[in-house]
Amino acid sequence: MPERRLSQALGPGLLFAGAAVGVSHLVQSTRAGAVFGLSLVGFILLANLIKYPPFSFGPRYAAATGTSLLEGYRRQGRWALVLYGILTLGTMFTVQAAVTLVTAALAKVALGLSASMISLSVILTLLCGVILRGGQYPGLDRIMKVVVAVLTLTTVSATLLALPKLSGPALSVVPDFSGMDRRTLFFLAALIGWMPSAIDVSIWHSLWTLARRRQTGHAPSLRESMLDFNIGYIGTAILAFCFVILGSAVMYGETPAPSAPQFAGQILQLYTATLGEWARPIIGTCALAVMFSTTLTVIDGFPRALATLVSRFQTAESPDEAPTETRKSYWFFVILLAVGSLAILRYTIGSLKFLVDLATTLSFLTAPLLSTLNHRAILSPEVPESFRPGPKLVLSSQISIALQAAFALWFLWLRFLAG
Repeated sequence: MPERRLSQALGPGLLFAGAAVGVSHLVQSTRAGAVFGLSLVGFILLANLIKYPPFSFGPRYAAATGTSLLEGYRRQGRWALVLYGILTLGTMFTVQAAVTLVTAALAKVALGLSASMISLSVILTLLCGVILRGGQYPGLDRIMKVVVAVLTLTTVSATLLALPKLSGPALSVVPDFSGMDRRTLFFLAALIGWMPSAIDVSIWHSLWTLARRRQTGHAPSLRESMLDFNIGYIGTAILAFCFVILGSAVMYGETPAPSAPQFAGQILQLYTATLGEWARPIIGTCALAVMFSTTLTVIDGFPRALATLVSRFQTAESPDEAPTETRKSYWFFVILLAVGSLAILRYTIGSLKFLVDLATTLSFLTAPLLSTLNHRAILSPEVPESFRPGPKLVLSSQISIALQAAFALWFLWLRFLAG
């Protein structure tokens, strides 16, 4: 594969990593290690394996058709677009609120700011809007290449240094099912909901693939698109395990703080306890950068998808469709998302755990529906045979949908019907 062609295709996978390596890793994976040691690594591995097919269908569909997954939904019928719209409107405000809260907390701790959390959240949201206004996809692409590389290097280094600190019960990788109460099972649902990320990101990934294509003028092959995707996906899985190990080695037996600023301080402690106090400003900057990148990709991803959704109700998508066609509706949804998420933060600013668990659990419940739409899209007639997944991946996708649906139904039964 020529080096120039590969460099032109790379980018959307790093945006995926930027969206994924945020709350699910810094918060949920760290909490898993602090409370349960290494005993939940099997669930994290399972979540990454189960979700691989629906996530991979985003860039695969874009490479095959030159259109986004939302065009694949439209071809299934307007009901699919309506369903996606309902699911998105039902989850996007809590998701944006959760990532903004964690980012504001890291900014407060890492930079030593005295401003209130809600003020910092407003400032971060406005800053995201300014950055998106100035560049949209090209700006995101440039930022993510630096942020993901730096965070990966520092996190892997800290993890290797933390390994000797693992001892006692924290080392066990076998979960104690007999000791799992309802609260533990609810946390598992929240952990899996965003591991490695919400299925919504597969739609964003298809849109990022098309944006990268317009930016470079290069239509990536299936091989190039999947290599880009696999780099981002496998990288996020590795980082998830790193944060579980860090949480187990540094925080095991320590109760995760309920407030966002206090928990942000605990996150920085993961690094300083292994690398040394000298690393605090560097790690603080990296952690803040990756969370800001997550906030930026989320505040771009939902409006980008919804603006495209509005267009799909009107016309079919063309491979040559210019992004300016959806620009007005894009900014309408950016403003709507910003106002709605800040309104939620106004009333949940003091409870990081509640807000994060609510956002991740909602994503957990919507995952099987979105995975089903992705499965139907990639097997539709408009996808050339050479781009369709092989029998093993199709079977994996079917198993993925079945398991996600079973887990979601079991959670609902446990939450609302079990005594």
